[in-house]
Amino acid sequence: MFKKIFNFFQPASPIPRETDKTKIDAVYKKYRWSVFLSTTFGYAIYYICRLSINVMKKPIIDEGIFTEIQLGIIGSALFFSYAAGKLVNGFLADHINIRRFMATGLFVSAIVNLVLGSQSLFILFIILWGINGWFQAIGSNASVVGLVRWFSKKERGTYYGFGSASLSMGEVFTFIVTSFIVTTAGWRYGFWSSGIFGIIGTLLLLRYFHDSPESKGLMPIAEYKNDYEAVPVKENSITSIQLGLLKNPALWILALSSLFIYVVRYSINSWGILFLQAQKGYTSLEASSIISVSSIFGIVGTISSGLISDKIFNARKNIPALFFGILNSLSLAVFLLTPKNFLWVDIVSMVFFGISIGVLVCYLGGLMALDISPKKASGAVMGMIGITSYFGAGIQDIVSGYLMEHNKIVVNGIGTYDFSFINLFWIGSSVLSCLLVLFVWNAKTNR
Repeated sequence: MFKKIFNFFQPASPIPRETDKTKIDAVYKKYRWSVFLSTTFGYAIYYICRLSINVMKKPIIDEGIFTEIQLGIIGSALFFSYAAGKLVNGFLADHINIRRFMATGLFVSAIVNLVLGSQSLFILFIILWGINGWFQAIGSNASVVGLVRWFSKKERGTYYGFGSASLSMGEVFTFIVTSFIVTTAGWRYGFWSSGIFGIIGTLLLLRYFHDSPESKGLMPIAEYKNDYEAVPVKENSITSIQLGLLKNPALWILALSSLFIYVVRYSINSWGILFLQAQKGYTSLEASSIISVSSIFGIVGTISSGLISDKIFNARKNIPALFFGILNSLSLAVFLLTPKNFLWVDIVSMVFFGISIGVLVCYLGGLMALDISPKKASGAVMGMIGITSYFGAGIQDIVSGYLMEHNKIVVNGIGTYDFSFINLFWIGSSVLSCLLVLFVWNAKTNR
């Protein structure tokens, strides 16, 4: 059995190279677009299967199925297993067939959603949502390795930015479509519909995602684009290079900065809808729509992030990272501290929050670390950043759930919350993330 699994995930074998220059250009263009579009839409569907529970929290609490703390524990199970999975799967992605790897992750995630739609046991939710986190961790690592294999450094920032819009695409879909399904049919249908979309995404990846240029009879991207590393890397030294990353303090500082921005990101993703319902009196669909604004403009942020760094700052990302870090802290503070009945303030604050989060997730969650690391260890780099980022997201879910439940007063069956401590926790995390960028201001590029 293990031999069959091992063989299934073996990298696709190289085939004889195409020698006709005209055909090479045409075939490379075809497969690069196929890889880019399939990972973009495929990873968006990953997010639908990951965020589904976030639009169901109020109905689940209202039905008395789980409490805020229990939901926080369930959410953290995904983040903690995702964090560990990011590291392990990141190291694996450098050695494995990424097409089959990414499709398998989405398939298992889809099955978990389908099963949870018919369950209400707390311990089963923890176990299955934790399993979901591990297999969700395959998606971004496989996507980034695919990006590195098919796109050169000079264009990678732009494509990474456009591709990272998949995060926001998945969020928008979840906050609008899944929320509508939950509102009209119930929370169980939210899980079932997400699972069905996951199955569709699996088929999409198997058809259009591709392992490597060599497996399609093409030269490596470095040769095609004349994009060789400054220091040549021995073909048999990938593992030693991966282990060497652990000694780079700049990578760990970036990982810590990403940790805090992921606390902020998933505070709003996981609890923003409940916050708007409980604190500002919005309905479920109204609250979901407002939060979806941040996801819509997150697309603007992710798409523009690569263009800003590549076209304006000559591939440097420290200055825009600091600027958007400040913007993130300010917009979050306005959103949380503005009283009810200021709809347009809430919407505008989510516009700027979404843009800044979109940029920062690209820079802090990947590009800045990739820029100072050997590209043959790209999967491992994403694993390092990922394990710290999602550890922060997991701690956030537990702390946020605890602060909500322990600052809740129930009168005549209606619960009211004091969000003072949560506001401090969320805004403070944004500020810390911004400050940490200053410590890697002059980190050297190792390409």
